[in-house]
Amino acid sequence: MLYSLLKTVHVLAILVWVGGMVFAHFCLRPAVAELPPPQRLTLMSAVLGRFFRLVLVAAPLAFLSGGWMIGRTARHVSEAGVHFQMPLGWAVMAALGTVMVLVFLHIRFALYPRLARAVQASDWPAGAAALGQVRQWVLANLGLSAVVLLAALWRF
Repeated sequence: MLYSLLKTVHVLAILVWVGGMVFAHFCLRPAVAELPPPQRLTLMSAVLGRFFRLVLVAAPLAFLSGGWMIGRTARHVSEAGVHFQMPLGWAVMAALGTVMVLVFLHIRFALYPRLARAVQASDWPAGAAALGQVRQWVLANLGLSAVVLLAALWRF
């Protein structure tokens, strides 16, 4: 029962995080590209601020629930007297999930504050540069999430 609950939390947290990145990158960004810089950057800063607050909850939930599921499985296998060898797919998910969390922390605590400060100061060129960096790192995290998904589905 607890395992099912944590797996559900894990999947929902990932849906919020990765789904939000897909929406922001492929739907919102192209739609607001037609707006003048003051409106585009102000809107993106506000939307990203709200989204990053969600990810500050979702990313740790995904990370901790995934770690708990791996640990629980390792404990049960060890209690049965068998050596636990984590499947390669799980190792890939854990490693890349950790990298994704680190990338998110860089986006949230290094890049996003630059965007927010630029918008606050009406420094549109600096805001556009910061938003461009956020976009590149979000795209990198989307690529990592695709590899994680393949690792989860292919069970190699």
